[in-house]
Amino acid sequence: MKYLHLPRLLNELWRIMLILIGATLAGAGFSLFQVPYNIAAGGVSGIAILINHFTGWPVAMLYLIMNIPLFVVGFFWLGRWRFLFSTALAVFIFTVTTGLFDRYLPAVLSTWPITDNVLLSAIYAGLVGGIGGGLLYLAGATLGGTAIIGRIIQVKTGLSLSQIYLFVDGAIVLAAGVIFGWEIALYAMLTLLLSGQAADFVLEGPSRARTAMVVTTRPQPITRALIAELGRGVSYWEAIGGYTGEPRTIVMCTIYRPQVGDLKRIVATHDPHAFVVIGMTQQALGEGFTELRRRN
Repeated sequence: MKYLHLPRLLNELWRIMLILIGATLAGAGFSLFQVPYNIAAGGVSGIAILINHFTGWPVAMLYLIMNIPLFVVGFFWLGRWRFLFSTALAVFIFTVTTGLFDRYLPAVLSTWPITDNVLLSAIYAGLVGGIGGGLLYLAGATLGGTAIIGRIIQVKTGLSLSQIYLFVDGAIVLAAGVIFGWEIALYAMLTLLLSGQAADFVLEGPSRARTAMVVTTRPQPITRALIAELGRGVSYWEAIGGYTGEPRTIVMCTIYRPQVGDLKRIVATHDPHAFVVIGMTQQALGEGFTELRRRN
C-alpha cells in the first residue's frame, strides 16, 4: 500500500492556502480600489474595466472569458498541469471575489465608505493587489492575463516583475488615459508600479543582509575578529592591485544590517588603510541566515 509522503502533502496544502489568500486579496484590492474609479492598471483586469465602460458587462465575467485562451499559453510554458490547476484556481477565486464585491459592495460602501480619495485608492490598489499577486507567484500560480506573459518573461530573462509589468501593461494604461483622461492614467501607472514592487517584496523579502568586501594587507586579524565578534563566516582570496601592482587580500563577509557598524569598526581597528565596499544583499541563504530548502 502506498502512502502520500507527508511533507509533500503539507507543501501542497500550503501552496493551495497561498493561492486562496493571494487571489482573495487581489480580488478585494481590485474591486475596492480600482473598479470604482476606473483605474485600469494594465492586465486583463484593466481591459475588463475598459470594456465594461462601453458595454456595462460585468467585469468579473469579462476577466474570466479573456483568460481562457491565455491558459493554453501558460500550460505549455509554466508547468503544464500543475500550472493549469494553480492558475485556474487563482482565476476562479479572483473572479468569484470580484463578482461578489461588485454585487454587494455598493450597498456596503454607501453605509461604511472606505475612501473617496482617488490617490489613496490607487496606492492601496497597488499594495493590496501586489501582495496578493506575490503570494500567488510564491505558490507557482498567476492571476492569468498578462501576468502569465510577465511570468514567462521573468523565468526566461530574470527581469524583475516591476520592469515586466511596466512594458507589458503600458499600452493598457495609455488606452485608459485616452478613454478616462490622463489623470486616471497617471493613477493607474502609480498602481502598476506599486503592484510590481509589492510583488517583488513578497517574492524576495526585505533586504536584511549586507555583503562586505574588504581589500587589506592584514586579512588574518580581520578574519579572526569578524568570526569572534560577529559570529559570521569569512572567505578571502589573493588579488593584485591594478594601480600599485602590490599583493592584497580580499576578505568577503555577509552580515545582518545592524552589524555594519561593528564590521567597519573591526576593519578600522586592524587595518585603517583597508578599502571597504558594503553592498545590499537581496537574499542570504544557508548557515547563519535563512535555511536553504528544496521546494517540491
